[in-house]
Parts: sequence; C-alpha cells; structure tokens
Amino acid sequence: MLAVLAGFLTALPAQAAGETVNVWLTTTNDSHGTNVTRGLQQQSPVSFSAGTGSGGQTITVNENTTFQTFEGGGASFTDTAAWLMSSSGALSPATRDDTMRKLFDPGTGIGLSFLRNPMGSSDLARFGYSYDDVAAGQTDPGLANFSISHDLADVVPLTKQAKQLNPSLKLMGTPWTAPAWMKDNDSLIQGWLQAQYYPAYAQYFVKYLQAYAAQGLHVDYVTAQNEPTCCAGYPSMSWNGEGLRYFTETNLLPALHAANLTTKVLALDWNWDTYAGYGAPTVDDATIRNDPLFGGIAWHGYGGDVTQQTTVHNQYPQVNAYDTEHSGGTWVSDQQAEDMADIVDYTRNWGRSVVKWSLAVDQNMGPHYGGCGTCTGLVTVHNGDSRSGQVDYTVEYYDMGHLTKFVKPGAVRIDSNDNSAVRNVAWRNPDGSKALVAYNTTTGTQNVRVNWGAQSFTSTCPRTPRPPSPGRAGRPRPGRPGRSPASTASASTWPGATAPTAPPSSSTTATTASRSSGPAPPTARCARWANAST
Repeated sequence: MLAVLAGFLTALPAQAAGETVNVWLTTTNDSHGTNVTRGLQQQSPVSFSAGTGSGGQTITVNENTTFQTFEGGGASFTDTAAWLMSSSGALSPATRDDTMRKLFDPGTGIGLSFLRNPMGSSDLARFGYSYDDVAAGQTDPGLANFSISHDLADVVPLTKQAKQLNPSLKLMGTPWTAPAWMKDNDSLIQGWLQAQYYPAYAQYFVKYLQAYAAQGLHVDYVTAQNEPTCCAGYPSMSWNGEGLRYFTETNLLPALHAANLTTKVLALDWNWDTYAGYGAPTVDDATIRNDPLFGGIAWHGYGGDVTQQTTVHNQYPQVNAYDTEHSGGTWVSDQQAEDMADIVDYTRNWGRSVVKWSLAVDQNMGPHYGGCGTCTGLVTVHNGDSRSGQVDYTVEYYDMGHLTKFVKPGAVRIDSNDNSAVRNVAWRNPDGSKALVAYNTTTGTQNVRVNWGAQSFTSTCPRTPRPPSPGRAGRPRPGRPGRSPASTASASTWPGATAPTAPPSSSTTATTASRSSGPAPPTARCARWANAST
C-alpha cells in the first residue's frame, strides 16, 4: 500500500487548538507503484492541539529559517502530448477541456504551474522538424523561412489555455536541435552546430521568443540545448562545454539584450553527473553569471547525485537551480517511490521547480520519433484502441498533484528537522499557509507528530509492504542508494488559505489534504519513498 496524505491549516493564534487538518490519500496496490486505488481522496480529518511533544517520529517546522522560492511543477507539451490532446481527434472538445482543467486549474485540478516545451521536435514527436526547415543542401542564414506554424496547431493553443487556467504558469523553451542546415551533418539527428551559424542560431531564439510573445505567451526561460551530445536516433545536437559557454556569452545573451527581451537563460539542462563537462564552463564564467538575463542551472534526474545541486549552490549561492526533466517510464521499478523521492530530493537541494517529461502519451507510450518508447506521462490518451477518446490519470499525475495543488508558485522553503525514518520538506505559501511534505522510508506504519510553534498534530502514515518489483526494461536510470522497499509521505499546510477542491475522480486516483471551513489547514501525506538529501 502506498499512501500520500495532505492537509491545509490556516494561520493559527497560539491558543487556537483544535484546528482541523483535512487529509487526502493516494494508494497503489502493485509492486511497480502504478496501479492507483485511491487518488487525492479525502480521509477523516485530524486536529491540532495545544502544546508540542515527541513520540513516534517528530517533525518540527521552523518558518524563521528560509531557503529557496518555489516557481512551479509540471511537465512538457511535447508534440506528442499536444497532438494527442488536440488535433489527433482522439478527444472530444469537452473531454479535452475537462482534462486541461484537471491538469492546470489550481482549484478543481492539480494546478500544474511549469511547462517546459521543446523548441522544435524531440523524441516525443511524430516526426522531425525545426522552425526553419529548408531542402537538403540549402541554407537560410537570414531566417527568412522561420515560422512557428507547427506549434500553432496544438502546442500554442494548449499552452495558452493552460496559462488562462493558471496565470501563475511558468513557460520554458528548450531545443533538441538547431535546423539541419546549421549543422555539419545537415541532419536533425546529432551533428555539431557550425560556428559560422552561431549568430543565426541566437537570432533563431529571438524569433521564437518574439513569435510566442505575439501569441500572448511570455517564455520565462530558455536553455541553449537539451542534453548536449545526447543521443543517436532522435533529434539531438552535439556541443562541448566551451562551445556552450562561448555561444551563451558571445551570441545568445547579447541577442536577447539587443531585442529587449526579458527571457532568462539556464545552463546545462542535463544530469548532475554532466555538470563538470557541460555546465561548469558556463556557470564559472563571471560575465555570464552576473548577466541579468542569466537565470541559473537546469538539472535532469537521470544520472549522478542530486546533492550536486547543493554543491553548486554552496559555490554560487546566487545561481538558482531548476529541476527540468525526469520522465516516468517502464524502467522505473516503483514509480510512486521514484516520484515522491524526486519531489523531496530536488527541493531539499535548492530546486525551484519539479518538472516531469511528456505531459501525455498514448496507450502505446507514443507516438515517438526514435528515442524513448517506454516513457510515461501524467495522462494517457487512448487513441485508436477500444477505449479511444478516454483519458487515464496516472500515478504521476497524483504524485505531482501532491506538490502543485498545495505548494503554490512563490512559496518559500522553510526549515524542518530531517528524520531518517520520515524525511520531509516544508514550505510557506504566499498567502502565509504552510505546507509540509514528509515521507516514511521504513517498511512499517509510522506515527508522526508535527510541531509548529506551540501546537502539534499527530497522524499515522500507513505502509503495507508490497512484493519487490522484478524491475523493467527501458531508459537507464541509476537507482538511488539506500532505497527502501516501503515508505510513507505526508504534506501539511497552515496559515491562511481557503481549502482547495479535490480534483474530480477519474480512472486512477491519489490524495492530499485541506481544511473543511475558514482559512486552510496543513497537509499530511503518506507515500513510498527512497533516500533524499538535504
């Protein structure tokens, strides 16, 4: 059994014991942590009482010590996701709108608040394309053929709808490749960007940002390249660290300034273990680091150690960290455990965002253009099978919802004591409400006491051990050391928010907590976990 509880609690005067903490639960009943039996399902409430104490596992929240600001959580409108949800015809307009509300509406849905969209095709696309494709052997250095017409069919309309549903939404653009004619192999797959086209490629970014602005969409962040040098078999492009540094400093940042754009550039956009080769040359450059349009570092969660984020933060405290990709997939031995570990790992290591990969795939985990045929999404859109037109909400939807529904953009991470049995991370929302996310790493049920000021509440984080997963094939992902075969997670919020509405029921389910009346209570969630670093 995999449980996640969450609740909201309002600003409470020291003497106001008895505040209600509403609880939601997410459970799965299979060894892979994917079959959701209860999703964001409200449970019997618990209450704050006067006084603090110990007993069981004790977590003390101290909002006087603060860390980074949360900017958002979400996924990507890949070509695959956007097409499936829009022009594929798989979904009726009513079903599409209902799905969008469940994804992005902060009140009736889970309030996704960060989109990282590919600039052109990725592996989660129907075919290869860029914004300036010409016939083989031809070039277009003046970008006369530049157009975002491909995005206007699906990606732009859905991104605009998402922004309307959640005005706090952040938007990021990332290229998998430059147009083929700019590269030394005249292909969208692998090859190197030719130095003679560095200026034109910088203008390619400018035109993209201006074209999106003309559609009413401000792009908050870009990166120079997704996963530089990775990979054969789908749209990609090779760089070395010095090339990325030179392009960023000499071409990209000056082009953005000259066009009076405010979009910020993030470095790396790859794994923790690639930072030295591909991120450090850019970040170590003081000219780039001090540029007002340099935004920080984009991290992926497929390789290395998440504590690399804290190592770099300690070296450069003013450089922000964003966790911008970690897909779910069939290779993950326990998806719920992986998701919950990511949420706490990333944010305890200065992450300002938690972003999955494709928002949607179909029942065959496609369509895809090479690359990942085993990646999963927050939703599965059935297209052309016996359930065509239906949408499944996966465990990843509910796991992300435990973060995005209760930790709002602008929330500040606050101090909470770590605990080897119940790891945790705490937040203060812009309205003053608090959110505590905690998880049980053990194989047994844990009784948890949460102390806040002169009050406390207790909650039980259940854990029903499941049979070990035999593991599944797919995209490689180094396992976290010390992962337990069982765990429980919790989230709590207090002072001053109105309790949000639980998402509508669907074919899969999950949990969170909120307050029954008045300003909102704390969240407590229980779910399977692994190790998290502070």
